[in-house]
Amino acid sequence: MSVESATRTPPVVHQYTDTEFRELAERMPSRVLGPQALSGSPKRFIALTWMLAYLDFKLKFFGSILGYAWQLVKPLAMFGVLYFVFTEVVRLGEGVPHYGVVLLSGIVLMSFFTESTVGAIGSVLGAEGLIRKIAFPIMAIPLASVTSVFLTLFLNYGVVMLFAVANGVKPMVGWLQIVPLLFLLYLVAASVAVSLSAYYVRFRDVQPIWEVIAQVLFYASPVIYPISFVQERSETLAKIMMCNPVATIIEQMRHAAIDPTAPSAVDVLGSWWMLAIPMGIVVLLALFGYFSMKRLAPTVAEEM
Repeated sequence: MSVESATRTPPVVHQYTDTEFRELAERMPSRVLGPQALSGSPKRFIALTWMLAYLDFKLKFFGSILGYAWQLVKPLAMFGVLYFVFTEVVRLGEGVPHYGVVLLSGIVLMSFFTESTVGAIGSVLGAEGLIRKIAFPIMAIPLASVTSVFLTLFLNYGVVMLFAVANGVKPMVGWLQIVPLLFLLYLVAASVAVSLSAYYVRFRDVQPIWEVIAQVLFYASPVIYPISFVQERSETLAKIMMCNPVATIIEQMRHAAIDPTAPSAVDVLGSWWMLAIPMGIVVLLALFGYFSMKRLAPTVAEEM
């Protein structure tokens, strides 16, 4: 041992008093932050959701020669089959102005709702590796899944409007309602998707149950038949159907963008006040989705 090391002064260790220990404890966080439904600033949350959605949107077409064209195949194939059946066999669309456009519009809107909600069910569970590693606003995961499908909806509905113009539909003031109605449909789908993805973590039966419900909603909405067909048989049943926000949006889109002579959602419901029912359901769905995710967030890692 050298003389220098033998004579080196040992480091001075600070001895904390009880008062200093209490002050230090008060400055320390009371708990360790884990997964949360929402965290950070709204700007950061929106940017994160958009980044995840955009990456998912790009990956859908990665390595595909036809790319976006595949996103049109399913609704167009369904449109072709249903159009043939209900114009040549059953003739349900006989006498309905621009029935082909009405049918295609309903299929595209309903396909978005079904695809986005079913696709988002397993989104939180599928991001297990990400959630376990960092403090992450898990609500951004199902919202990003819905947003990715929504980007496709925007492109698809542009094709619908081109088909409408080719079918003889003239530009009208009602077209200004298209974008707000699409965003309203996004809100409905996002609210449902958040709830489903939260409960799927605990209950795997959510997916098959919702697939059945989504199929029922397709036939309970004025997609393949005009709402006037229901009104002729029962005004009450038509009003009950219009309480479904998705059905309200589909019917209002037909009135605003395709056939202004068709009854609007307000016409079917009977008054503007009745419109508060489907709009109130939209608000309740959004609140239910948020609180479902908020309740899941603290224990999501253990539930996976």
